[in-house]
Amino acid sequence: MDKQWRDGNNCLKPSVRELLEERAKQNQPMLDFKLANSNLEGVKLVNYGSKSGYKLLDADLYHANFRSAHCFMLDFSGSSLMKADFSNANMHCANLENCNLLGTKFDGAKLENINWGEKVIQERMADKCESLDERLDLYEQAEEIYRNLRKIFENEGLFETAGFFFEREMISRRMQMPRWSVRRVLSKLVDIVCGYGERPLRIIIFSNMVILLFSCLYFLAGLSFSGEQLGFDAQLPLLENTMAFLNSIYFSVVTFTTLGYGDIAPQGLSRLFTAIEALMGSFTMALFVVVFVKKMTR
Repeated sequence: MDKQWRDGNNCLKPSVRELLEERAKQNQPMLDFKLANSNLEGVKLVNYGSKSGYKLLDADLYHANFRSAHCFMLDFSGSSLMKADFSNANMHCANLENCNLLGTKFDGAKLENINWGEKVIQERMADKCESLDERLDLYEQAEEIYRNLRKIFENEGLFETAGFFFEREMISRRMQMPRWSVRRVLSKLVDIVCGYGERPLRIIIFSNMVILLFSCLYFLAGLSFSGEQLGFDAQLPLLENTMAFLNSIYFSVVTFTTLGYGDIAPQGLSRLFTAIEALMGSFTMALFVVVFVKKMTR
């Protein structure tokens, strides 16, 4: 019986939906089934009374009609869902890891708690591809998939998941740029600092790293406090050098936040470091406000 499914002999039968439902009820893995262009509208593949769903693994579901289907917890791992139509289908808790989702329709579908995997299969293939043209084509396909999923989740009001797909979309777009181009370098910096606006915690981490870096620079270049020198001095005991470093951290914080109390002043090369840190601090704090408000107002 499995041979008929794997050869595609059942995919265009008028009773393919009933045959597939009956096959699923046998509770055996449905592996490498050929169901391209099959009309499976309204098919019920829910494993009632079980903590795990049916398995439809590595299947060819190209252009298959799954409109209004019941696919709760269904495992599609490794299947090709290219141009398949899941409009208004119940996809809750389904597993779509390593599936080809190019052109797949999810309009009006229930898509909560789905396992999408960390990357779509096109992006994973592109990461390992040696041919430049093939790699660029795969990244372009991945970008299209992520953009489609992002729009679907935005329309559904599931903005957290939409944000994840937006981030992957931007990464796929970046990977299509020339390796050392200015646009790609700037895009990578935006990813590192804030995850394209989806990871405000990265901005906090980046801010702390900048503050610590400039603290070290001030500690080595020296600061001035009421005419006294603050900075590293090998002739001073450890305690005094520690206090000088703590003062450097304090000065770095007030410089980064542009508070500038004026009790400690830069001198020499520290003036250049102060100007650079103040500019970075102003930009970073503004960026954090924008990203935080974006996340909170969704």
